[in-house]
Parts: sequence; structure tokens; C-alpha cells
Amino acid sequence: MKAFEKLLLENKAWAEEVRERDPGYFERLSADQKPEFLWIGCSDSRVPADIIVNARPGAIFAHRNIANQVIATDFNCLSVIQYAVQVLKVPHVIVCGHYNCGGVRAALDRQRPELALLNKWLMHIKDTYRIHRDEIDALNSQSERADRLVEINVIEQVMRLSQFSIVQTAWKEDHRPTLHGWVFGLDDGILHQLITLPPGSDVDAIYQQQGGEDF
Repeated sequence: MKAFEKLLLENKAWAEEVRERDPGYFERLSADQKPEFLWIGCSDSRVPADIIVNARPGAIFAHRNIANQVIATDFNCLSVIQYAVQVLKVPHVIVCGHYNCGGVRAALDRQRPELALLNKWLMHIKDTYRIHRDEIDALNSQSERADRLVEINVIEQVMRLSQFSIVQTAWKEDHRPTLHGWVFGLDDGILHQLITLPPGSDVDAIYQQQGGEDF
């Protein structure tokens, strides 16, 4: 049996088990979604959002990319944020990184010529490393340096979210969402809180919205 065929069989077994346990489950699932959380996480296969927080389907609206970045020119991510905040009206946005992140480790190293596109994506983390180089380089081991950059990267992405006019508008009009920065430990399965920005948190004046919606 091929690997993808096993996935299809497992799906059928799962659906049958769910229907037996809860006959109305899929009827409720097919109704409009009303998630409480937008989750911006890493694409790493070891960090599935709903599983690590034991969430039911429908609770988390998710976007994932390499190293859980929020980039102002990434229209995929921006579209997810706009839909979650303006349409779904989620009360919480979580940026979740994880220790031992391959993308962050790669950002600490020289660019690999065979990965030209990935190099450009990681440039934003390299910028973060450059700004915090003294703190990170003072750590003893490469793994410690990488994990500290993981934490700083999460904090920077949460700060960037607060700089978007879509978030500032929602803060002003609806007093939501609260922004959270978490990091997941692959070795113990525990989430650690790094930063929380409630609605109305201070935003540097150069990022404050004057009027109009430019994201």
C-alpha cells in the first residue's frame, strides 16, 4: 500500500468512528465557521496547531509558513489576517514558533546558492538576527543561539501584527483581537508564552494609522 492510499483509508476509518460516536458531528462541522483563534505557525510537520492544543475542528483558523513569519508584502498571509480579523472577527491572534526550527537555524548560516527563493524568504529573519546579534552571539552554543532567535522572531512577528492598520482599526472599533506570541517545545510538548499585546497596546508613532485602510 502506498503512503497516500493509507491516508485515504485512515480518513475513512476516522470519519466512520466520528459518526458512530457523534452522529451530528459533520452536520455541525458543515455550518459556518466561528473560530476563536487565528493561528500563524510554522509549516513544520511536527507542530500541528489543533493537535498540540487539543482543539476541536472549527476552533482555529490557521496560516502556516516557514518560520511563522508575518511579512508586509506576503499577500497570502495578509489575506488570511484580513479575513480572520474583519470577517471572522476572531478575538485572539497567536503567532507560534517552535524550538529547533530549521528555518531559523538556516537564517543563522550563510545563504545556500541552490535555495535562491528560500534565501529571500529567510532574509527577514536574518535582519532580525543582525539587529539582535550582540545578544544572540553572546550565548554559548549554536543551539542556544538558534532557540533565542526563535523567541525573538516570534516577538518581532507579534509586534509587526500590531503595526498593521487592519489590527489597529479592529482595536479601535471592536477592542479586539489580543495578540499572543508563543513558542512550542518539541522535546516536552509545552507551549511557552513570550508576549501578549491586548487591544490598544502602544505602537510606535511611525507605525500608527492616520486614516484609511492600507494594511
